[in-house]
Amino acid sequence: MSQIDNIEDTFAVAAAARSDAEITRRRQRRAQAVSAAIRYAVLGAVGLVMLYPLIWLVGASFKTNGEIFANPGFLPKEPTLSGYVEGWQTSTPYTFGRFFWNSFLIILPKTIGTAISCTLVAYGFARFDFPFKKILFGSVIAILLLPNVVTRIPQYILFRDLGWLDSFLPLWVPSALAGDAFFVFMLVQFLRAIPTDMEEAARVDGANSWQTLLFIVVPMLAPALISVCLFQFMWTMNDFLGPLIYISSVDKYPVSLALKLSIDTTEAFEWNRILAMSVLTITPALVVFFMAQKYFIEGISAGGVKG
Repeated sequence: MSQIDNIEDTFAVAAAARSDAEITRRRQRRAQAVSAAIRYAVLGAVGLVMLYPLIWLVGASFKTNGEIFANPGFLPKEPTLSGYVEGWQTSTPYTFGRFFWNSFLIILPKTIGTAISCTLVAYGFARFDFPFKKILFGSVIAILLLPNVVTRIPQYILFRDLGWLDSFLPLWVPSALAGDAFFVFMLVQFLRAIPTDMEEAARVDGANSWQTLLFIVVPMLAPALISVCLFQFMWTMNDFLGPLIYISSVDKYPVSLALKLSIDTTEAFEWNRILAMSVLTITPALVVFFMAQKYFIEGISAGGVKG
């Protein structure tokens, strides 16, 4: 009987231990669930606070001009499209479609030029040894740290002497010549994180530097290049000072300057039109960002962490 009692006691102890372990696991899962709920609640609240101005902007664009000041909430009491219809016409002979087209004519060459020129320069710095390489790369970093306002006057004088004022050339050419030091530095950091084994194998097979760059390096640079293009797209779309300095003809204005045309400080102006056109202006950047978000994060993390 003593052996049977010992076995029963052993099973009882084991069952109690399993019960205690199960209770502990349940408590841990419950604690994790509560902790996750608190984290998501805090993140949701912070996200709502950050997004509320954008939400209010969208809601206010469907209000009348009087309701914008009478109703501080983001939901319009009587939604209307008058802000979009009247704002699209503008106070000029041109519709907002013309200004969107001008923005496209600035953004597309600038983005393509940036991607090509910065890739070439970054590949040279990352893969080749040449005289004064460190000095030149140090100059790139110095330009990166230099405020843009310092170079505005010299650039304006240069473009004026070249006869490029009131054209898109001052906005295109610097980007086509790798004038954006930030993107050069970003691509250099990304290239330094990429092993050179495949490039060396391609050279052994007879590929020259251009073929290696085009068929080996560029496909591996795709996430970083998407990040570069996305940055340039958003920055150019939001650029106000550059077009303001170099473009004087209304028919060449991008949307950033066209929004300013809607504001006349000498008279009362319709805020619902301005807000409606502001919504349309930021929509392309938001759409492009969310479409390329995966590659954008991958490019930034790979270039920043591994580099």
